[in-house]
Amino acid sequence: MLDLRRLVILRELKHRGTMSAAARELAYTHSAISQQLAQLERDVGVKLLERTGRNVRLTPAGDELVRNTEAILAAIEKAEADLATTHQRPQGVVRLAAFTTISRAIIPDALLNLAERYPELQVQVTRADPEFGITMLTSRQVDAVLTDAYPGVGQAAPAGVTVTTLGTDPVRAYLPPGVRSEGPAGMGSVPWVLEPPTSAATQWALRVCRERGFDPYVAHTTSDLLFHLRMVEHGLAAAFLPDMVIRESGLKLTPSAWLSVGQERTINLLVREGSEAHPAHVAVREAVMRELGDG
Repeated sequence: MLDLRRLVILRELKHRGTMSAAARELAYTHSAISQQLAQLERDVGVKLLERTGRNVRLTPAGDELVRNTEAILAAIEKAEADLATTHQRPQGVVRLAAFTTISRAIIPDALLNLAERYPELQVQVTRADPEFGITMLTSRQVDAVLTDAYPGVGQAAPAGVTVTTLGTDPVRAYLPPGVRSEGPAGMGSVPWVLEPPTSAATQWALRVCRERGFDPYVAHTTSDLLFHLRMVEHGLAAAFLPDMVIRESGLKLTPSAWLSVGQERTINLLVREGSEAHPAHVAVREAVMRELGDG
């Protein structure tokens, strides 16, 4: 008889790449992970892991077992969703991870709406950057994740995850006063504040600038968009800012006409495959969509 807990450990090893990372995500010790996987090999009577230097990797049989595990977990999610539909109204707990700007600008009103409509439904929110939120979802630390995605730099969803687009949020460039010319020649010395280099937002911003014929001078780096906003407000740096951030601030800022590219980030909700129709997840999805539409 296969043990689901051990199958999940093997799946986590596949996704995280090392036993240490899998242990960290599942809140186990390294030795406990090793012991559970050794027992799984004994249970199935097939070699699932092979050592590569200091690490291990899955054998073809291990990879196949993980693929089957994904299907098993999706079936369990669907079974839970089907059972939940027997209730007349959404209820229970939904653990939601969300990125910073939507947590401030959208989530409070969505939660208020949900509390009024479904008093037996409890939504617990954790702030998490999109990449980490997805990790939390696949390791079953949360039930749903709100992420943003920028044009041309979207990443494929991990196996076993379903993505639903809830809405869009325009992103515009704002320049400090005194820029001599809104063109390639005048932009070389303008300081910019961008998110960290590996972020999708920065990869998108760099591409937009280069398509306009210049490489931005990145003077400041932070994922805190309120800092970006304050630097623009004080005339200290240029920045690409989503409308959601401007709307939340109440400031009247004029975006650059030259750098206006008419592009938007998408706001997505990610859940584990099989749970899409869970009434609680549907309620959360609809509440966030409603608030995005009202914005």
